[in-house]
Amino acid sequence: MGSFKDNRVNEGESFLEGKLLIALPGMGDERFAQTVIYMCAHSAKGAMGIFINKPIPGLSFLDLMKQLEIQTASNMPNFPVLYGGPVETGRGFVLHSEDYESADSTLPVSEDISLTATLDVLRAVAEGRGPKRALFALGYAGWGPGQVETEFRANGWLHCEADANLIFAADPMVKWRGALARLGIDPIGLSASVGSA
Repeated sequence: MGSFKDNRVNEGESFLEGKLLIALPGMGDERFAQTVIYMCAHSAKGAMGIFINKPIPGLSFLDLMKQLEIQTASNMPNFPVLYGGPVETGRGFVLHSEDYESADSTLPVSEDISLTATLDVLRAVAEGRGPKRALFALGYAGWGPGQVETEFRANGWLHCEADANLIFAADPMVKWRGALARLGIDPIGLSASVGSA
């Protein structure tokens, strides 16, 4: 297999924001095994993203609304609730299409995807007046200054352009393979000992 040199990041660059981070077999932290992360922020100060492919067993959107005592519309579809990452696992985050904005609490990440972390967006979705597309997660992934770049050099990650269909519509269990396929990579050919050029 060829070099991943063109898929690496350099210290101080912030171009991962709005992209997908794809865990490679060389990722040393088991919590991140076969994860796909939508990167919400990346700067010299660190990085933050949401896992988009790890459903929390036994927890659905309707279950979460019951726990939060939020009324739902009778025709509300039941979305999975995802494990968003190991940081602040009790805090909820909603990745959603750009057609919803909560004053002072929605962060536009790209032209078509935003992040909101308040109950307002959950109430809006539950009442049928929220964004057309949404993904619900508890927790997030966070990196300190230079940490994500170090993990790239250690063959922990690849990155690719984000695809809203992959983020919102795909079965969570096929997102890792789908993200690799966007790069033309078959996961069968991956090994934990990929070298660098």
